[in-house]
Amino acid sequence: MKLKKRIPLIDQHDKNGFWGGKFGGSFIPETLKKPVEDLTNLFEKLRKDKKFISQRDYYFKNYIGSPTSLIKLEKLTKHLGGAQIWAKVVSEANGGAHKIYNATVHCLIAKRAGKKYIVGDTGAGYAGKMLSMAAKKFGLKCKIFMGLKDIKRQKPNCDAIRKNGAEIIPVYSGSQTLVDAVSECMRYWVSNCDTTAMAVGSTVGPNIFVKICGWSTAQISRELKFQIKENFGKFPKKIKLINCVGGGSSAYGFWSEFIDYNKKQIELIGVEAGGPKKSKLHAAPLTFGSKLGILHGAASYVCQNSDGQINETESISAGLDYPGVSPMHCFLKETKRARYTCASDEEALMAYKLVTKFEKLNPSLEPSHAFAEAIKIAPRLSKDTIIIVNSCGDAKKDRDILKKRFGKIK
Repeated sequence: MKLKKRIPLIDQHDKNGFWGGKFGGSFIPETLKKPVEDLTNLFEKLRKDKKFISQRDYYFKNYIGSPTSLIKLEKLTKHLGGAQIWAKVVSEANGGAHKIYNATVHCLIAKRAGKKYIVGDTGAGYAGKMLSMAAKKFGLKCKIFMGLKDIKRQKPNCDAIRKNGAEIIPVYSGSQTLVDAVSECMRYWVSNCDTTAMAVGSTVGPNIFVKICGWSTAQISRELKFQIKENFGKFPKKIKLINCVGGGSSAYGFWSEFIDYNKKQIELIGVEAGGPKKSKLHAAPLTFGSKLGILHGAASYVCQNSDGQINETESISAGLDYPGVSPMHCFLKETKRARYTCASDEEALMAYKLVTKFEKLNPSLEPSHAFAEAIKIAPRLSKDTIIIVNSCGDAKKDRDILKKRFGKIK
């Protein structure tokens, strides 16, 4: 199977919405077929509308704060030896994470569709926080569905969501984490789709939500492509783009412009949540060869038991604590364009500790998983190899977890 050239990956699906013939699709109830079809038609129209694109770009620059910085981590590079380590500091974006791109676009689409309400899911709280911010900005009433476990461990983002005027709907079912929040959010939308728009927080779900999110976060790689040329004059011979992967929105956004490059020049490395070392639970379906399953309206590799039931996951990172993954990442794995691995909770924590010791950077636990992989491989690579990590969120939301683990935090 070969990747098509010059066509964005979000569009490399067949007429039924499947990447590679088996990943993705739209497994939805009959009651949602018309709303999903309407949203699909509106999005395809808007993404070609010059006025809409200008509006998007205006808010990306003047509301979100694009472009975010690309910086060399000089001290960390010197400490480790080997490859140069750089960071795309997407956490500089308004609100502290990449989720603001998707939230902003969804609210702009909702306004065009004449909706007054918008709902969304969240795990780490960033997707919820950003959606609440964007909803307030564009005059929409907002509900955020969040698992009770995540509400307890991500208090700073919950406080911000409420401050922005949005309502948090606690989810008590299942593992009380992201997977259950997505399920409850979708159930709510089924009953309220006439007046309410739904924003899926990552590149998961029915085909159209994967595409909207990917189209939004692709801004990250557009900036990065320019910044690489600006910093190096020409593209280095060896670049490794390392990103954490939960649902996969920040990774797709980080890689989008580079997928058609030769993988010997630009390697794409996704790092999933391996969970605690002493636990058999994880959130790494790509790393551990999970089977194909249906979750939240799409076919992808899913953590599941021998009966095909969705497994509970475990990770210190709420944003990666999800049993499925984007169908686009499944496609990238099958075509061998991207390599996927995982980092344990302990490795992510030590990476956080090392990065904050040497650099003025405060990555959340999600990108700390990516930094763990960079720290692992950098010493055995040549000095002309460039590693770029997407530092896609800041650690303000994780302060209670970090304080509990380390006693004192940056």
